[in-house]
Amino acid sequence: MQRLFDILFSSLALVVLSPILLPIMLMLRFTGEGEIFYLQERIGCLGQSFKLFKFATMLKDSPNLGTGTITVKSDPRILPRGNLLRKTKIKELPQLLNILIGDMSVIWPRPLTNQTFSSYSKDTQEIVTQVRPGLSGVGSIIFRNEEDILSSGANSMDYYRNVIAPYKGAVEVWYVRNRSIFMYFVLIFLTVWVVIFSNSKLVWKIFADLPPPPPELKVLLSYSDIK
Repeated sequence: MQRLFDILFSSLALVVLSPILLPIMLMLRFTGEGEIFYLQERIGCLGQSFKLFKFATMLKDSPNLGTGTITVKSDPRILPRGNLLRKTKIKELPQLLNILIGDMSVIWPRPLTNQTFSSYSKDTQEIVTQVRPGLSGVGSIIFRNEEDILSSGANSMDYYRNVIAPYKGAVEVWYVRNRSIFMYFVLIFLTVWVVIFSNSKLVWKIFADLPPPPPELKVLLSYSDIK
């Protein structure tokens, strides 16, 4: 059933958003490094890798520079027009193509790079790869300001591996174990909601049984404000 909705929503979204997507494609083609899409290898269902589509917002060789596939706030590898596309999450819209062809779903755990996926425990890896990765999900909503959170750590890579990844993994495991078609629609709504109201705490109120974040993340995720 979810696959049927994935095809319907991704097809409709590509048509409806074409007046936005086409000008962005032209802008990217004639500015920056001239690249429209960035195809990045991600871990998909059953641990199989696939090429994820994104609008090109960073330097071509960015995975081999700085913090690799981990991006922090004000990352010097981001192209001049890339910040707006990243802040508004428009850079993720080409993944509608991944959904249409079956690599992804609208809602599931986000697909990770090899570098970030390796930060998960083996048990977490096995559970989250039981399903297709998603364009959005509860982990994406909670960590929508991940680049800002990473900037708060003294060493971004260590902070991701030791603080963010364990909790993000716990949240994604929670979703896989509690998934339902009702939750699918709720998370689509929440994804749109937090794009409009970026400081919203609604996810914590709707899913009160989510695993609580560790002390280091409570304030950064606005969890302490409602508990």
